[in-house]
Amino acid sequence: MPSPASPAAVPSAAQDTPDRTPGRERRHDIDLLRVLCTAAVVLVHASAAFIDAGHRTTGILGDTAGRFAVPVFFAMAGWAALSGAPVDDETRLLSRLGRILRPMAVWTALYLLCAYVTGASGAGTGEEAARSLFGSVEAAFHLWYLYAYVPLLLLLGVLVLVVRRRALPRRSLALLVTLAVAPALAGDVREITGWAPPDWGWSVPLSTVVYAVAGAALLAAPRLGPRALWAAGAAVAFAALAVYQLTVRHPAAYGGVAVAALTFAVIGTVAGVRVPERARPLVARLSDASFGTYLVHLLWVRLLVAPVAGRLPDGPWAPAALAVTALAAAALSFAVSLLWGRPGWRKWLG
Repeated sequence: MPSPASPAAVPSAAQDTPDRTPGRERRHDIDLLRVLCTAAVVLVHASAAFIDAGHRTTGILGDTAGRFAVPVFFAMAGWAALSGAPVDDETRLLSRLGRILRPMAVWTALYLLCAYVTGASGAGTGEEAARSLFGSVEAAFHLWYLYAYVPLLLLLGVLVLVVRRRALPRRSLALLVTLAVAPALAGDVREITGWAPPDWGWSVPLSTVVYAVAGAALLAAPRLGPRALWAAGAAVAFAALAVYQLTVRHPAAYGGVAVAALTFAVIGTVAGVRVPERARPLVARLSDASFGTYLVHLLWVRLLVAPVAGRLPDGPWAPAALAVTALAAAALSFAVSLLWGRPGWRKWLG
């Protein structure tokens, strides 16, 4: 789903991503983790298409396998902002935010246009476009993540500037305060005028902040113990989360115990892994394309995965169909993101 500027979390969008900052060695394990999480996001939304088509067990198991992705993106955001590439000044912080917000605005408009053209309910209207200024809309529901990610980066960036740089980032502080008071202000507007503004989506839950700070600590640590132990923990956490989602609640809250256990186990498994020399250029390119992949992938899920899931009869082949279609959607999403990266369109398309 930018490194400090991307989901170095969204998948990566910036030129000065934390693992590309001058004077710093590129973290190939972070590249690998970002690519893995981007593919996992595609799997989660492909799984949702299978659930909607009636293949509940297959869809929930697929969702379970990818549910760590969003919290790990928040963890990578924390590492990027606090350790990997902390900002030097307010201009750099606002520039990083801009590298997220520009593609976010472009893709919101494109998804609204697609929904309008295809006649999707409630889509393409001026009301929906206005609502997207307050929070995510159905046509681009996957962008909800960015409505939490941007305030998170802003908060962490301001903390770095105030505590480490001893600076007073006036514009960033004003923006942060605006985001903080907006929900209460919306309530006052509703009370005084009777007009109900759309729900405010630009907010950061405490669990997200914890993922960011704990993720920064784990990813910055020199050693995290035996990798096999972390992998075993990930397997146990996956099983526990699968049982929970099948029997108690789906989707599981990202702040839930089982999701947190799976998240940190995945981080411990991948952090510090040595990526083979021959694979590093490819992994780096895919990592750089991950933000665009995150933004575009919902089109492929709707065009490819949903029709297959809808036509698939009940039977044991549903897991294989999910695996194949999710892999195809991820591959196509990475491919088109790599293509528009060549002419330098990442500034607008991610």
